[in-house]
This record gives sequence, structure tokens and C-alpha cells, in this order.
Amino acid sequence: MLKQEMENRSQMEFFCVDEFVPQDHLLRKIDKVVDFSHIYDLVEELYCPDNGRPSCDPVVLFKMVIIQHLYGIPSLRRTVEEIHMNVAYRWFLGYTMAEKIPHFATISYNFKHRFTEQTIEDVFRWVLDEIAAHNMLSPEAVFIDGTHIKASANMKKRIRKEVPVAAKKYEQQLMEEINEERKDHGKKPFLDDDNDPPKTKIVNESTTDPDCGVFHKGDHKKQFAYEAHTACDKNGYILDVEVTAGNVHDSVAFELYYDRLIKEFPQIEYIVMDAGYKTPAIARKVLESNRIPVLPYKRPNGKDGYFRPYEYVYDEFYDCVICPENQVLKYSTTNRDGYREFKSCSQICEQCPNLARCTQSKSHQKTVLKHIWMDYMELVEDIRYTVGIRQLYDKRKETIERCFADAKEKHGMRYTLVRSLSQVAKWVRLKFAAMNLKKYALHAA
Repeated sequence: MLKQEMENRSQMEFFCVDEFVPQDHLLRKIDKVVDFSHIYDLVEELYCPDNGRPSCDPVVLFKMVIIQHLYGIPSLRRTVEEIHMNVAYRWFLGYTMAEKIPHFATISYNFKHRFTEQTIEDVFRWVLDEIAAHNMLSPEAVFIDGTHIKASANMKKRIRKEVPVAAKKYEQQLMEEINEERKDHGKKPFLDDDNDPPKTKIVNESTTDPDCGVFHKGDHKKQFAYEAHTACDKNGYILDVEVTAGNVHDSVAFELYYDRLIKEFPQIEYIVMDAGYKTPAIARKVLESNRIPVLPYKRPNGKDGYFRPYEYVYDEFYDCVICPENQVLKYSTTNRDGYREFKSCSQICEQCPNLARCTQSKSHQKTVLKHIWMDYMELVEDIRYTVGIRQLYDKRKETIERCFADAKEKHGMRYTLVRSLSQVAKWVRLKFAAMNLKKYALHAA
């Protein structure tokens, strides 16, 4: 058995930092394919040219944050501690082992007060441009989904608050089409309700971080959270992200970033989404932008023991609905939500042998709702049977779902320690930028 005779902990040595970093190290690959000096151009306007004390190198600040997100380090304080001891991290920053690392408060202050959301957006776009310049993006098919991020807020510290209901972008156009249809049927149009008080709802608001929202779905624990609504290509590169409170539905957030996405990537042909996005408004928006929505089968809502909704067939020529007993449900009105109401004759329904499978109405009258944009939903159903569409939808598990799994398991996106919507949005964009850099470096190697 060998025994070390001397303690060499205080031994002084001369060595080259570059020799201690393996040639196949991830940071070497990133440094090889990306020129970080471009960051100077992105942040030049944020620095005063001739006043004040010397600032910390902005490239160093961004590299330190990239290290944090690449390796899933939860906080900047911990990141600085890791950089202080790690030779590869110091090599990536251009620091020797004896140089002092910037204080974590310096990094935190800059990313909270100096570098705006637009600055982070510019850095995110710059990384994508670098990837696109090497023909590694494939945005012909884009995969869209959302994932929740646990907020830094306690469920016990909350208040009940009345907040206005967010208006949807398509509401005005929907109302115009509703009024036009009501006129065609001899109904009075709905009056302009701009002077009416806005609709409100009661929500639980965190006293710690008011921007987050309550998330509770399935077996998930009820918690305050944010949601990252994300789009990626078939290679897994994240093309865009929109961060909202955790109680904002996927279909509502879609309106916030879809126009921006197709403007940035006009070559998009297919928009692949899950069942949460299968609404008439989204189907209409995607189809009218000359893209093909790829959506799954969604079982129609209905009760066990009753006729299924698809058994009530709409007759476009006569503008009526035919029930499973071949009786006619005539058009009644179009409501404010954009649904046509078709109602049966109660005297006929009263004698129907299958009344118990149709309705529980005391007046024995069946009402069927059909959205005025249901034609778009029928087109979506037809697209589902197109050759290759199912295989394209199946790639969700290899693309967007894989991105979320990697972000949470490898890059520390399961929860966030930062607060406020703007700060979380910057935090998520930097994390996705780091993930894109990692994938780019590995593909280019």
C-alpha cells in the first residue's frame, strides 16, 4: 500500500490554463463556432463612452450567464463560486487562475437594470442567425407547445383579486362577422359595448410575485407558475418563446407570438400543435396565413349515454341541423361567442323515443351550437388524413417535448428564482439561447 509522505496543498506551480481544458470540452466547441465579440455591437448603446469608472466586460457577463444556463446552475451566486474553481470556465471567460472573477451582484444588477428585454431578444436572435448562416435551421415545419415553470412564490401568500378579462385579438373581427350573420337572418346586430365596463374575473394573486399565476392540472401540485410558450424546428432549435403567467391558456398565448414567428420565418409551411390549440380561432388564423395546421384528433365533448355531438349533422344548404332521429333543428340566433344556435320543436321532441339520450331540458327542446368558423375546423380534420401528416405530428416527442425535457432535466428550468414577468422572460430566453448554442456547437463539431 502506497502512502503519500508529503502534503502538497500549498505547493506553487506554473501551468498553462489551456492545457488543462480537454480538446473535446463543450466550451471549446462553443468558442470555436461562435464569435462573441458581436455582443459588443448589441450593447454598445447601453454604455457611456467616456464617463464613469471602467465597466466589467459585457462579453464576460454574458458568458457567465451562458455557463449558468448550460450547466443548470440555479443561481448567479453559485455560478460565480463554480467559475472560481473550474479551470474550463475560467478558460472560456479568458481569465487566469489568479484573476478575480466579477462579483455575482455585478452580473445580477446588469441583467436586471441595464440589459433590457430587447437586448436579450437581440442576443437570442443573433444566436439563431449564426445557426441559420450555417444552414442548420429547418423551419419548414414548426412545433409549438407550452411548459410550466414553478415560480418563486408561496401558495400560502396570496390574495383574492378582481382583474379584467384579457381581450382576444380576434374579438373585433369575430363580432363583425357575428353582426353580419345576424343581419342576414333578420336579427338585430349586437350594439358596440365599448362604453360598457370591462368583464372581470376573480383570481388568486401572489403577494410575493404578482405577475405569476396559479397552475393546477391533473396530478400536478397546485402552485404559482409561469408558462413558456415555445416554438422549435424539426432539429430542436428553439425559434421563439413567449412567457406568460401560468394561468394563461395555450390557445390565448398563441395570438401573442404567432405573427412574430411567421414574420421572422416566412418559409414556415406546417404548424404542428397539440389538442390545446385546436380552436376555431387558431385554425382560421393559421389557414388564412397560408400555413397548414397539424392538429390531433380531439374527442368531442359529450355525456355518456347521450348522442355524440357529431351525430347532429349541419345541412349547409338549408341552414339547419338534422338530429339522429331525422328531425330538423332550425336556426334560432347567433350568440356573442360566435356560436349559431339551432333549436328543435319541443312538441316533436316530447314524443321522441330517444328523448332521454338527447336532452334533459324541461321544455323538451334540444339546442345545438355550431361555431361560425366551423368550416376551418372541418378543413383541419381533412388535413389530418393527408399522407405524411400523422408522421409529422408524431415528431413532437422528438422535438418540442425533447426540448422541454432537456431544459428541465439538464438546464435547470424546472423552477425559477427570479421574479416578475420581464425578468423571467429574459431568464427563459437566455436559457434557450444557451441550449441553441450547445446544440449548434455539437452539430458543427
